[in-house]
Amino acid sequence: MIEGALPADAAANRQSLALDSLLSGLRAAGEPTRLRLLALTARAELSVTELTQILGQSQPRVSRHLKLLCDAGLLERLREGTSAYYRIAQTGASAELARTLVLLIPPGDPALAGDLARLDGIRRSRASAAANYFRANAARWDEIRSLYVPEREVEEVMKRLIGRGEIGHLLDVGTGTGRILEVFAPAAERATGIDLSREMLAVARSNLERANRANCGVRHADMYSLPFPESVMDAVVVHQVLHFAEDPAAAVAEGARVLAPGGRLVVVDFAPHEVETLRSDHAHRRLGFADAEVTGWCEVAGLEVAEIQHLPGDPLTVTLWAAGWPREVRD
Repeated sequence: MIEGALPADAAANRQSLALDSLLSGLRAAGEPTRLRLLALTARAELSVTELTQILGQSQPRVSRHLKLLCDAGLLERLREGTSAYYRIAQTGASAELARTLVLLIPPGDPALAGDLARLDGIRRSRASAAANYFRANAARWDEIRSLYVPEREVEEVMKRLIGRGEIGHLLDVGTGTGRILEVFAPAAERATGIDLSREMLAVARSNLERANRANCGVRHADMYSLPFPESVMDAVVVHQVLHFAEDPAAAVAEGARVLAPGGRLVVVDFAPHEVETLRSDHAHRRLGFADAEVTGWCEVAGLEVAEIQHLPGDPLTVTLWAAGWPREVRD
């Protein structure tokens, strides 16, 4: 604020800035291709290459449209190593405008319908690549993960964050080989793992039977639609899963939905990095997550992040975020 400005002047200045932001956003969105880009990035994080395939336009042209939308605050550009992904703005003065514009697009619009059909094709292709990777690597999943940070070290921190006392019902989202179930089985009354890969579930069942973990079970289920009612889990673990997720925020929100008051949600994943081979060779969707990003997802879901711990590795760092319901909810 300019020194000596009156409160009324400050309010007028804020209103003027808000109007400028609104007009800038409307000008940026006022073109058919850019409206289509808003609609697509409201549904998924997409690269320039993927958007070019969907729209059937040249990459330079699509890039120009994306830059205009980003400059106006309607889109966010997420840089990951040598790649960049775009999504509709989550915060900022223009985020609400972006969401409103998407809602105003007629759902029966032929161009939008064609775009969404091609988007579904890209999603199926992503899912197929991930499924093929899981199928090829199910038997050596633990070996692959151990290349980055020693799992024993991570597991000890997880135990501390969840609590070393008795656990009622523990849920392991994206259980893979069932390793997390094995780790927490001695302290849990009951432990359930879910996974979409039937090959991984087969490995998990074999491992749990061999370890004689009778209180553990696995289910074929989607992390975005957990087959449990609200507030039934005493602990929810999302261990090295979110970097494969199409919508990590939705996965966190679904984990929060089933978490009981007094329970603990623990997310384990990589800090931001630039190891591109994890994307190209191992189907990672995201190259790590910043603390603020995961904390924001938890807060939107109604949780408070109680502790964050970083375990530096070479070249990757593993981060653990522990969250729970606020005290007023617990009480």
